[in-house]
Amino acid sequence: MAGLPDFPWDRIAQAGQVAKSHRDRIVDLSIGTPVDKTPEIIQQALAAATNAPGYPTAAGSVELRQAWADWANSNAGANINVNEVSPTIGSKEIVAWLATILGLNETAVVAIPELAYPTYAVGAMMARAKFVTYKDAQSIPATANLIWVNSPSNPTGGVLDVAQMSAIVARGREIGAPVVSDECYFELGWTATPISILDTRVCGDSNEGVLAVHSLSKRSNLAGYRSGSIMGDESLITSIIGARKHAGMLLATPIQAATIAALADRDHVLLQKDCYGKRRDILHNALVQAGFSIEHSQAGLYLWATRGKDCLDTVNWFANLGILVAPGDFYGPAGAKHVRVALTATDERILTAASRLADS
Repeated sequence: MAGLPDFPWDRIAQAGQVAKSHRDRIVDLSIGTPVDKTPEIIQQALAAATNAPGYPTAAGSVELRQAWADWANSNAGANINVNEVSPTIGSKEIVAWLATILGLNETAVVAIPELAYPTYAVGAMMARAKFVTYKDAQSIPATANLIWVNSPSNPTGGVLDVAQMSAIVARGREIGAPVVSDECYFELGWTATPISILDTRVCGDSNEGVLAVHSLSKRSNLAGYRSGSIMGDESLITSIIGARKHAGMLLATPIQAATIAALADRDHVLLQKDCYGKRRDILHNALVQAGFSIEHSQAGLYLWATRGKDCLDTVNWFANLGILVAPGDFYGPAGAKHVRVALTATDERILTAASRLADS
């Protein structure tokens, strides 16, 4: 699509080549892609549903929407029903296309966090809308037509509390702008407990004007399945499903069955969280001992690290150790002196990274 920025990962291709040349192979901590096995219970549900000759619906099955609603009501403090749920093809689909689906155009403004996943801005550009950044509810301009929230944050791992989330919801309702919270790291809290925008402590007794985006990619090792959801305001969900019908954005029937199984099983989520927690402790300690400060990083799959130097210089420093990390300015100018270090590598690779850092 004309006018979109270059894909940001191309900027660290050279550092990637340096890291790959290490005698003991690269340790890639740049992209948060899961590396652990998809749980057997999910694989079995997928296999059992492979005889699926007909088209799925854009809305998904009632059973799928009920599974998401049950999960949100039990785990996120929400009060939603099946009419307030739409499946999505992973979470990135809806992040990229929501501004377009909602009819935004060149006269519209999308507000995104100061440090943010690049696709929020790209989604605004795809709709020909402008985007502005904000630090808190008070700094969201009255001209905003859509407000993105991301808690736990990618890249920082920061978690907004009830008061902060409530203030953003109140601001959105004040100016008539939907508030959409990307919560795909919701079940990976470390030193803080993530709060959903659908939590009744945040949005009150009504889901008016609020939506939450969720994904199974991280908590269930299902990035390859592309299964997510958007939940909340029924009128907005109806519009989203209507647009997805026309666009043919249909979640495959076997993936719907796998999603239902994933949402019904809590044990695999706790096991995977424990695995990430151990990797986090190893990397956190190694980075601190190597002279880095870890900021925010209360939840999610990343450590937001700085040693007070330009982020690309730090990326190159890591590359010379055979480790690839993401520069903080991928996520906005405020990240110019940070790097994002992912926890998504095997135990062996995490220990290797820690050893290299100790020898640095």
